[in-house]
Amino acid sequence: MHESDPYSSTPLVLRIGHEELLIRKRYEVISIANDILIALWFMVGSILFFWEATTTEGTWLFLIGSIELAIRPAIRLSRRVHLRRLHGPSRHDNDSEQDF
Repeated sequence: MHESDPYSSTPLVLRIGHEELLIRKRYEVISIANDILIALWFMVGSILFFWEATTTEGTWLFLIGSIELAIRPAIRLSRRVHLRRLHGPSRHDNDSEQDF
């Protein structure tokens, strides 16, 4: 590394307590499970659309998948509220939601 390299500075160190880490992991698992269900509903629903006799069932699975999509932001909001209760409002105001 060179002195002019902007990435050569001291690495950022984040300290996360055990309870916060546990909360984050639980919500990540919930989010992953929700995403898997979304994929399953839409894949099975799509397959059911191949036959006219199962179009109604396919439509219901698409509706369920759409509802699951609406649950995604509710999971993120729940996580944010849970972490705010743990640490107060100032610590996670700029928390990135890119992890799920």
